[in-house]
Amino acid sequence: MPSVQITDTISLSDDELEEKFVRSSGPGGQNANKVATAVQLRFNVCTSTSLPERVKKNILNSGDSRLTKGGALIVIAERHRTQEANRRDALKRLRRIILEACRVPKHRIATRPTLGSKKRRLAGKAKRATVKKNRSGKVDLD
Repeated sequence: MPSVQITDTISLSDDELEEKFVRSSGPGGQNANKVATAVQLRFNVCTSTSLPERVKKNILNSGDSRLTKGGALIVIAERHRTQEANRRDALKRLRRIILEACRVPKHRIATRPTLGSKKRRLAGKAKRATVKKNRSGKVDLD
């Protein structure tokens, strides 16, 4: 398996990825019982030399259920009927996880609410108060 290009600066070498082929779950007839088409792709985030520390930290702190206690990320792909398609799917999903960890969140600039938005909020509150006040009133049948 050749190296996997993530970004212009990040690429994973093939010795960092471990593939294991297992039987797929779910329907598939006799094929599912005979052929191991599902792919378990294991990538150890902690020991990786390809990822910058910031990206490693983001992945490990993401709370992803696919992370093990040892810091390995396990991606299981079994959507397709062939090993090759499942292998491509697993690599694509691993790439997406790493790209998400590379993303730097945009710095939020605090702003004040506009005068119009304040007035609309207070008008809505006053209208709601009136509706509630009218509900509790006694009804005259005369």
